[in-house]
Amino acid sequence: MLASDRIVRQLSDEATGLSRALALFLLGFFIVLLGIIILAVATLASGGSASFGGVIFIGPIPIVFGAGPKATWLILFAIVLSALSIIVFVLTRKRMNKSGVYFSCFSSLP
Repeated sequence: MLASDRIVRQLSDEATGLSRALALFLLGFFIVLLGIIILAVATLASGGSASFGGVIFIGPIPIVFGAGPKATWLILFAIVLSALSIIVFVLTRKRMNKSGVYFSCFSSLP
């Protein structure tokens, strides 16, 4: 088998794996989105009051938002979770750089 054939086969296998991972990610995203919509509709239909809060990351900057009677606690919880996620990201990144671990997509390059 030629080296070019092996490279083409490995790249096609990686593309198949990436497309499966993307499909699973999108499926999970839409399931979570559907759950949020169902909870919001159920809360509004029952006439109860609802509180919500969330975090949107734009690069390393978190944007925290919330509304409702208990939004203060939800916003504080979101701030703590975003700070923890940034700390874990930085520590993981440093550990990967020290150990010389690289992403697997670059391992097949000559």
